[in-house]
Amino acid sequence: MTTTEVKDLISAIITPLIMTPAAFTIDTSEDAHFTTFNVALDRKDIGRVIGKQGRVAQAIRTLIYGIRLDNGKRIRLNILDN
Repeated sequence: MTTTEVKDLISAIITPLIMTPAAFTIDTSEDAHFTTFNVALDRKDIGRVIGKQGRVAQAIRTLIYGIRLDNGKRIRLNILDN
């Protein structure tokens, strides 16, 4: 799977959960071992994406971390506020 496809998957999962999609962005950075996806959200939407006791965020990470990228790197997902 490519990084663009993973970005599309993350967007498809998170977009229905949030109230202000205009503030939603995904930035990608890479290092030697990881491809990091930084998801930036409006402050009001952070709780909706993280969920009670982090259960929604953990479910999203479980789905995303199971993906193998074409470049052989592992995936990290960070949830940030704007």
